[in-house]
Amino acid sequence: MPELPEVETIKNELQPYIVGHCVTGVTLFWDGIVRQPSVEEFCSHLIGQRITEIARRGKYLIFSLTSDEALIIHLKMTGSLLLKSALAEPDKFIRAIIHLDEEIGLHFRDPRKLGVMWLVEDTNSITGKLGPEPLEADFTPQILAQRLTKRTAPIKALLCDQGFIAGIGNMYADEALFAARIHPLRLGGSLSRDEIERLHSAIQQVLWSAIGNKGASVDTYFRPSGELGTAHFQFQVAHRLSGKLCPVCSTLIERIVVRNRGTYFCPKCQPG
Repeated sequence: MPELPEVETIKNELQPYIVGHCVTGVTLFWDGIVRQPSVEEFCSHLIGQRITEIARRGKYLIFSLTSDEALIIHLKMTGSLLLKSALAEPDKFIRAIIHLDEEIGLHFRDPRKLGVMWLVEDTNSITGKLGPEPLEADFTPQILAQRLTKRTAPIKALLCDQGFIAGIGNMYADEALFAARIHPLRLGGSLSRDEIERLHSAIQQVLWSAIGNKGASVDTYFRPSGELGTAHFQFQVAHRLSGKLCPVCSTLIERIVVRNRGTYFCPKCQPG
């Protein structure tokens, strides 16, 4: 699934090419990609609008429009946004094309048909329940400690809970917990102050590093250019199959399931 680093990369790489451009048409190959409003209203309201800004909130992309409405896109598990010329033929997994002036096409590619688009006046109606942004200055170790107080869920599950903290998913939760030397099944409220400070630092370090490497292409993630990200080459435990060794201590990496999520960790570096 595209997580915060992948969505941030998409935002950064789309920005210079589509901000200031006008929507001239919308082609839908699968109507189910539009969640709100109706398909007819979505297309008619979007056409003629100029994109004034692109922002990210958690795993959501927010395209501000001149009408004061916003196009919100969630790529879900297998979505990508690809920049193409107007003459480019869509492949079989393209579910929508947003046509822009100057012969620019924004192709929404999504093999599993899980991605969603909304056109809304109030972005909080979609993103309002998200937790704090982990890379913002106001996300401090103290804030993380407050949010962990009396939490009885496993820390891995909390890191993947978008209402607890926005943008982190399965693979970066594994990486952050490994960097902080915390077992994924530790209860959130059991972490010491030192562990919380290590986890806070690890979250930010892991995310910034992945952004610097343009996201992780472990499955279906592509950058807008169609190129792959390289963040997965830096992974220490995430997506490492059974039999792989810990890069720190050479212990076998283990895989367990935490709240229905495959979870990778080192049993020696991250003791229970």
